[in-house]
Amino acid sequence: MLFANIRVAQSAENRTFQNVEVIPYNRVGVVLGTAKYRRGGGINLYFDYRIKAVVALFKNNKIDLVLVSGDNSSKAYNEPDMFKKALIEMGIPEDKIVLDFAGFRTLDSVVRAKCVFGLKKFTVISQKFHNERAIYLAQHYDIDVVGFNAKDVSQRYGFKTRVREYFARSKAVIDILIGVEPKFLGEQIDLNHLD
Repeated sequence: MLFANIRVAQSAENRTFQNVEVIPYNRVGVVLGTAKYRRGGGINLYFDYRIKAVVALFKNNKIDLVLVSGDNSSKAYNEPDMFKKALIEMGIPEDKIVLDFAGFRTLDSVVRAKCVFGLKKFTVISQKFHNERAIYLAQHYDIDVVGFNAKDVSQRYGFKTRVREYFARSKAVIDILIGVEPKFLGEQIDLNHLD
């Protein structure tokens, strides 16, 4: 597990950015989904901060399109739609938002960005720990990815997530070693030709 965590962090060295002014431009930003609300009630800060990160990139002309990749595994739970509504409320035009409803895991989101949406390079948008794992996965699939780090939460707020991330990094390394593929691929929607 320690090896996996070090390997993932090293793969993303100098490829994540906090400052919107210095991050390189990419036509598409891929924001990784999460629930809008916490189980105990109230807005999930991971969600809130990712929305704000997308808006900062878009308004500073660092991305032109937003691909929202998240879980839509039941009628009652739809991460992409929740993100879309919040982004529109924050001033992102609806025609600049594309939804990926089969981003069940980070691996699915990254691979589908290439195989379904035709992206060979993009900016991934999430918290730094999550971006590092996405970049590690992207490198294996020959995708040129940089990460824009949404604001992180406090250690106390994010304790369970940090513990899960430790195991998720190990799983990511194992997934690469054994050749795990996304749950669904499906019909291609090439974003390279979308205005």
